[in-house]
Amino acid sequence: MLCRTEKLGKSVHCLNLCTSNIANNLINQIMNNKTLAIISYLIPIGWIIAYFSGKEHADALLKYHLRQSLGLMVISIVFNVIMRIIAAVIPALSFLGIAGLVILVFWVLGMINAANNAQKPVPFIGKMFEDKFAFIG
Repeated sequence: MLCRTEKLGKSVHCLNLCTSNIANNLINQIMNNKTLAIISYLIPIGWIIAYFSGKEHADALLKYHLRQSLGLMVISIVFNVIMRIIAAVIPALSFLGIAGLVILVFWVLGMINAANNAQKPVPFIGKMFEDKFAFIG
């Protein structure tokens, strides 16, 4: 990275400009990855945006939360399919679909963890996805 040299002629001033630019770029990249980690828990389009936007500069936090949120999406789809089959076969058990709210709570917990820069797994099911989805990185 090139530094701007000021007409003051002091190398210390140039060093300060360089380090402040590097620090600003690093902070922007961290905030960008943190934002993408939070967005990944939003609707599936949010996951796709986070995956492709952060693909080149993804850090461990973003990769972790991409895995967690994709795992939650898979669990949610499987749960909904199973609940629809159960409701079609035994309509009296259709009230069990309310358990889907647990997945919503897991999604919110994942977003909170991403906002806090924490790589904590989602309760009960998060450990399954820590080493899955190798294409994420």
